[in-house]
Amino acid sequence: MNTYLSSVLDRVKNEHASEPEFCQTVEEVLLSLEPVIEQHPEYEAVDLLNRMVEPERMFTFRVVWTDDAGRVHTNTGYRVQFNGAIGPYKGGLRFQKNVNPGVIKFLGFEQCFKNSLTGLPIGGGKGGSDFDPAGKSDAEIMRFCQSFMQALYRFIGPDTDVPAGDMGVGSREIGYLFGEWRRLKGTFENGVLTGKDRSFGGSRIRPEATGYGAVYYLQNVLAHEYEKIEGKTIACSGFGNVTWGICKKARQLGAVVVTLSGPDGYIYDPDGVTSSDEKVEYLRTMRASGHDRVQDYADKFGVEFFPGEKPWGVKADIVMPSAVQNDVGIREAEQIANNRIRYYIEVANMPTTNEALTFLRDQPGLVVAPSKAVNAGGVSVSCLEMSQNSEHLVWTAEQVDDQLHAIMDEIYGNSVDAAERYGLGYDLVAGANIAGFERIAQAMMAQGIF
Repeated sequence: MNTYLSSVLDRVKNEHASEPEFCQTVEEVLLSLEPVIEQHPEYEAVDLLNRMVEPERMFTFRVVWTDDAGRVHTNTGYRVQFNGAIGPYKGGLRFQKNVNPGVIKFLGFEQCFKNSLTGLPIGGGKGGSDFDPAGKSDAEIMRFCQSFMQALYRFIGPDTDVPAGDMGVGSREIGYLFGEWRRLKGTFENGVLTGKDRSFGGSRIRPEATGYGAVYYLQNVLAHEYEKIEGKTIACSGFGNVTWGICKKARQLGAVVVTLSGPDGYIYDPDGVTSSDEKVEYLRTMRASGHDRVQDYADKFGVEFFPGEKPWGVKADIVMPSAVQNDVGIREAEQIANNRIRYYIEVANMPTTNEALTFLRDQPGLVVAPSKAVNAGGVSVSCLEMSQNSEHLVWTAEQVDDQLHAIMDEIYGNSVDAAERYGLGYDLVAGANIAGFERIAQAMMAQGIF
């Protein structure tokens, strides 16, 4: 490995040893950049990589709220404003009990590259809290969101930092957060948050956008292999908005999604989750129930449920992990390889461990696509929402969908071109890392050393 790259990676691993997710994503990106750094010694001269892997700022704050019984609770809130070289910080808020500084950093670092790939003027950020909305009443969630925004509002704004939703933060939470922002600021700056309800500035197809974008990216991959999506079987994980979006678009295009998963296990539907509108829309019912159980689908539609297991042993044409980070380790990767899967399309943020990703990339005949490119549809439509807000416009679903499709096609094309320019062949993982890096690097170089 290039000595400069090696020194940066060693420093990150030593100084952030307690943040394994962050170390993992930094390593995955840096390993792709060796040919770039070799051809651009000016980056080492200004220590660009060490500057890029450290956030511009990160802060934590106390979030105090009262439950319905009058008991007071204290949680920790986070926001990392990782890199603003190409635009205001942009990235979701995640409310989940496993949220910690390392998780926020890894998500923020990934967001920088994802946002860069879109070609839109947005930098990278991320935030959230170790608050778990599951089992909480609407009133409790409202009070938590209000307290969270009371601490956050000083540091965000339409031209500064624009948060969105993520796990545990849907349109309900965004609504409560925006309501408190409006109360505190006394202005209707609806461009300060994205993922809003359409009644006050939200964009059409935002809930579906990540899933739609993933399928559009997949279509490009299939076209490269002279194949079409119609009739292909897809193994998915999760059952939230991302997976719902995949299922909805897959049904439109004639593909068959055969698995869903949750914390309790996975279901296998040989006829396809995509075999009817009722099945696809039931995913929204499951999410809204707050049960967080995929078994509900099996009970309703009479399909097999596999408690405590993951769906990666199921045979399919395409695997799309779309739930949580590190969902696919080496054991699951071996199952995927043994089933001779043709396409491994990451959708969730970092769903594959580095060991498993290296193993899968080495499998002959298996095409691997990285999440930072595949799941960029969500933030792309968030940025389109910002544009609509700033211009006081409301675009049709068709207008938004057409722009999303074009963005995903461009992300794919730029990733392919970047890999080829550096002699890496058809390497979608390296290509996405390089294409995302180049735009940020050029902006940082142009703006001087700080």
